[in-house]
Amino acid sequence: MSSERTADSAKHIVIVGGGYVGMYTALRLQRKLRGEMRRGEVAVTVIDPQSYMTYQPFLPEAAAGNLEPRHVVAPLRRVLPRCRVVNGYVTKIDHAKRRVTLCPAGTTTAGVPERNVYYDRLVVAAGSISKTLPIPGLAECGIGFKTIEEAIFLRNHVIHQLDIAESNPDDEEVRRRALTFVFVGAGFAGVEAMAELEDMARIACRWYPHIDPAEMRWVMVEATDRILPEVGPEMGRWTEDALRARGIEVKLNTLLKSAQGRHIVLSDGEEFDAGTLVWTAGVKPHPVVQDSDLPLDERGRIKATAELTVDGAEHAYTAGDNAAVPDLTDTGEFTAPNAQHAVRQAKRLADNIVADMRGRPRKPYRHAYVGSVASLGLHKGVANVYGMKLRGWPAWLMHRTYHLSRMPTVNRKFRITADWTLAMFFRREMVSLGELERPHEEFELAAGRPKEVPVPH
Repeated sequence: MSSERTADSAKHIVIVGGGYVGMYTALRLQRKLRGEMRRGEVAVTVIDPQSYMTYQPFLPEAAAGNLEPRHVVAPLRRVLPRCRVVNGYVTKIDHAKRRVTLCPAGTTTAGVPERNVYYDRLVVAAGSISKTLPIPGLAECGIGFKTIEEAIFLRNHVIHQLDIAESNPDDEEVRRRALTFVFVGAGFAGVEAMAELEDMARIACRWYPHIDPAEMRWVMVEATDRILPEVGPEMGRWTEDALRARGIEVKLNTLLKSAQGRHIVLSDGEEFDAGTLVWTAGVKPHPVVQDSDLPLDERGRIKATAELTVDGAEHAYTAGDNAAVPDLTDTGEFTAPNAQHAVRQAKRLADNIVADMRGRPRKPYRHAYVGSVASLGLHKGVANVYGMKLRGWPAWLMHRTYHLSRMPTVNRKFRITADWTLAMFFRREMVSLGELERPHEEFELAAGRPKEVPVPH
């Protein structure tokens, strides 16, 4: 196992994770510590499997074809020119020895040895992963909605299901299966993803003469008694009514019991086949926090102080989805795991690191939740901001305006604005590029390897 250290004269700050908290923390550090970094007194390393940060609120629009997928991600090396970006998976955090162990990108623990990276200060911003349950068939048939790769896959997959139905006009069983779409979890990710994709699929039916939009079945499954709890009971009920008016089935107080062979079994006793199963029923802290000597709470989150330091651990900081950050505004025991808090926590965290390094007092993180906005498809939305409740076109416009302002870099802001402007004059493309998932298939056929008939997915 190889080891990596910075120059003895440099203070090394290692940031585990390049998402909201990781990227914005590094961005603020390179601004605040510009002189020290230029003189070689401070070095900042960001470790993440990907070389980009995904702005998740725009994933539904990327999936629906309103935005170019590359425009909703921020390349870390371009955004953080003064920091070192290392692509790899952190497998262990040993704060007692001030080191993290990582498996570099393109290697495995069975191949190139893991590396140790030593640090003086640590920021744990690994984020979260989808929280799944031991449901039969879920791992084989389901897909999440947290990454740009999943968004692209779903776009291709939904259009491919329309292709299947159009190509089998006389096989009712195949058509019914292909045109049934199930989403489990009615939070922001689930509702926005379903609304955008249903909107896209309904428009796409214009180019499928053998498919009536009424044939499609969209089912939202939610374990609780309400959807979009973040926008409040009133707007949640309005959203539910708006989805039902579009023909979307909203099943509350309902659980997914099984999905084996894409045969969906629900707790209300209903059973049916579905070609698409999307799982957005919550998240949990990234598993790397379990492989650390940092203190965790009962939900597996790192115990944080109001100043965004790790409770009881010197020179260790944390924020975001993998941290239990106290909420000082009395709206809850801990801050919610969302982008609104993550971006603001990152700035406070970076400022507190600078304060520690310069011998100044840290400040606690305090932010009153301003509300939430959600898109429900083109020109449709819902919002509850500072107590002001909006729906329809005004809420949709607020959603776009707010998230455009939060998108990092001027470059990405202009590109997203250009995508939206072009969409006013040209219809979005309805092409499935599912072959992107099997790029070697055609070459293998040319090289003489027998081609297997792909199983519809």
